[in-house]
Parts: sequence; structure tokens; C-alpha cells
Amino acid sequence: MNKTEFIAQVAKNAGLENKTADAAVNAAIAVIAEALKAGEKVQITGFGTFEAREREERDGRNPRTGESIKIEASKTPAFKPGQTLKDAVNK
Repeated sequence: MNKTEFIAQVAKNAGLENKTADAAVNAAIAVIAEALKAGEKVQITGFGTFEAREREERDGRNPRTGESIKIEASKTPAFKPGQTLKDAVNK
């Protein structure tokens, strides 16, 4: 399922127009992104937790040349599913 199909399904399930569902989905994604950028966790009960995890600086290797390079420290978004979501997927 891609984003367009997801929005159409949200619109159908919520009884909304596609335009309204599109705005709601985009707003939710933006709120999650802003919270992660600010270093906050976003916990949605029954669904899961979004958080930004720190990655330390490390040594890497250029696969084309074999040359050793430094990979800078960064933050990466992560998602940990909640038990309700896990149960729904496994049934």
C-alpha cells in the first residue's frame, strides 16, 4: 500500500473526502517529524512509539574503492510497535 492508497482507505474508513483525509494524514506525519526533530518521543497507545535514536560516529568503507571513511554521528528515526499492533498482525 502506498501513501495515496493509504489516504483513500483512511477517507473510506472515516467517512471523509480524500482531500480532508490527505490533509489529516500529512498533518499527522508532520507532527511526528517535528517531534522527532525536537528529540521527543511520540507514543500512540495500541500502535507504537516513534523516536529518534543517536548513531555514533564510526568507520566505514567505500564499497567501490575499498577506501576507509568516517561516517559522521547522526540521528535516525525508529519505530517500536505496540503490543496491540503486534497482536493484530499475528492473528
